[in-house]
Amino acid sequence: MANWIKIVAFEDVPVMGSRKVIVGVEEIVLFKTRDESIFAINNICPHKQGKLSEGLVHEKTITCPLHNWDIDLETGTVKEESECTRTYETKVEEGFVYLNL
Repeated sequence: MANWIKIVAFEDVPVMGSRKVIVGVEEIVLFKTRDESIFAINNICPHKQGKLSEGLVHEKTITCPLHNWDIDLETGTVKEESECTRTYETKVEEGFVYLNL
């Protein structure tokens, strides 16, 4: 069952950047890639709990600022490792980003 929550205006998420949001007790970060796709993942790296919102976006990957782990924005999987972080389904409607929680 979908539980879509309106989060932020699409234009408020910078291209190749991030926007951190708090939903309940979850710290979630939205990323917008160069092709303006939107991804949402938990803001904490599974390795050393680095803030992924402070990492570098490239293609559909975020690089953790602490130890340079590359995390796939679509799956939350750490490349070359077995660990992962939680991802959230997103959609954009009428200029706003929604999360499915």
